[in-house]
Amino acid sequence: MNLSCLQWIQQRTYKGKNRKEERKVGEILVLAESKEGSLEKPTLELIHAAKGIASDLGVGSATLLLGNSITELSNEIAGYGLDKVYKLENSLFKDFIGDVWVAAIEQVCKNLNPDAVLISHSDIGREIAPRLAYRLNSIATTDCISLSVNQDDKTIIKNKPIYGGNAIAVLKSLKQPEIITLRKNCFPLAEASSEKSEIVELPVEISQDVVKVEIHERKHVDTVELDKAEVIISGGRGIASDEDFKMLEQLADLIKKAGANAMVGCSRPIVDMGWMSSDHQVGLTGTMVAPGIYLAIGISGAIQHLVGMVRSKKIIAINTDPGCNMLKVADYGLVDDYTEIIPHLIKKMEELS
Repeated sequence: MNLSCLQWIQQRTYKGKNRKEERKVGEILVLAESKEGSLEKPTLELIHAAKGIASDLGVGSATLLLGNSITELSNEIAGYGLDKVYKLENSLFKDFIGDVWVAAIEQVCKNLNPDAVLISHSDIGREIAPRLAYRLNSIATTDCISLSVNQDDKTIIKNKPIYGGNAIAVLKSLKQPEIITLRKNCFPLAEASSEKSEIVELPVEISQDVVKVEIHERKHVDTVELDKAEVIISGGRGIASDEDFKMLEQLADLIKKAGANAMVGCSRPIVDMGWMSSDHQVGLTGTMVAPGIYLAIGISGAIQHLVGMVRSKKIIAINTDPGCNMLKVADYGLVDDYTEIIPHLIKKMEELS
C-alpha cells in the first residue's frame, strides 16, 4: 500500500491504553504573557486553542497570569470567556526570571493537576517548557502548529514540523500534564466573550534562594519581528540580485511613512544564498505570519513557504510564471516582471507621501 508520510506516522503512533475511563475532570491551562501591561497577541491564540481542546475533551479551561499590579490585565483576560483566570501577583513576577517563574508554575500545576499547559513558543516559552516538564516528570512538545483530540482515547494530538519543515510529525503523550508550546500565527485570535471568567487569586511561596538573577537595567535592541508586521513585502528566487532587495526595502519604508508597519520578508533560498538574515524568512523553518497584506515577489510557492503565510488577510503575487503555486493562492496576481511593477509602486507611494 502506498502511504503518505503523515499516514505512516499516524499508523505507527503508539496507541497506549485507553484513558477514557481514567481521565478525571481537569482543565487546559494557558500561560499568559504580557509586555508593559499589555496582553501579548500569541496569548489570544493560546486561549482560542484551549477553548477548542477543552470542549473536545470535556474539561475546563483557564488562564494563568503572573505579574505585579495585574488587576486590570486579569480583568481583560476574563473577557475572553475561559472558565477561570488564575492570578499570581507578586513583585518577584514583575520581570521574567526563569527560575522564579518555573518554580511558581510548578507549584500551580501540582495543586491544580491540569490536563495540559499551553505556552507560546516565544523566548519565555522556550525557556519554561522543558524545565517545567522535567520538574513535573512529564514531556514537553514544542513548536506545534495544530492541535486536535483523539476521541477514542481522549488524547491530545499535536502536529509539529520536523526535518527542516519537510515533514509533519503527529504526536501524542501518555503523560500528564502535557506541556505544549504553540508557534505564533498558527491559530486564530480568541474573540471577546459576553461570559466573564472567574478570577481566582492563588497563593504561591517562592523562597529567596530561588532568586538568582536581578535585573538592573533594560536596553532596547532593534529586531525584525515579522509576526507583528501589518504589511510584508517578500522576495524569492525570482529576484535577480541582492541589490534588487533594496527596492523592496524602499517600498517598505514608504509604506511605514504612510502609517502602516511594513517589513521585508523572504523565502528560504534567499537566506541560503546569504542575501538576507534568517529573521526575515517566512515559512515553516522561518516565521509564521498573518499580516493584513502579503506581497509575494518572485516566490514560486513551495508548501513550506505557503504554510507560513497562508493566513494573511490579502495575498498579492507578482511572478512571471502563470502556473506557480503562489499565483494560485493569491487574492490578486500579476503575471509580469517585478522590475516593471515595483518602481511604479514606489513612484506612486512617493507621490502620496
